[in-house]
Amino acid sequence: MFEVIYYSMTGNTKKVAEVIAEELNATAENVKGKKELGKDSFVLLGSGCYGGRPWRELQKFILNNDFKGKKVALFGTSANGSGDEVKAMEELLKPTGAIIMGKFSCKGKYFFFFNRKYPSEKNLSDAREFAKKMKEN
Repeated sequence: MFEVIYYSMTGNTKKVAEVIAEELNATAENVKGKKELGKDSFVLLGSGCYGGRPWRELQKFILNNDFKGKKVALFGTSANGSGDEVKAMEELLKPTGAIIMGKFSCKGKYFFFFNRKYPSEKNLSDAREFAKKMKEN
């Protein structure tokens, strides 16, 4: 079973989460309403980048759940597409015993003027391919 859990302030990460969830026959769930993980799930966590980190609610979710031995994949969106939020999630997960299976990041729209066409159709297609690879694991 796949769980796709995300936080998105502007809708960029939500778009990516929905494409990933669709490919995995899962539901994209906002971390705001999510308390705990399913017992035997493969978890895909996503966030926008806020000061080089994932949103604080997603950070709290990671710290308050048991990821020991759990397969996890990470995804994110940011103004520059560098994946700093994904790297920060990976650092938070390292001491939990999570098994990081893959990572994906892309540009996202920033304010109203920058990166207006992101995530692009190509980015969403790449996110779908990322999900297919995770399904194979």
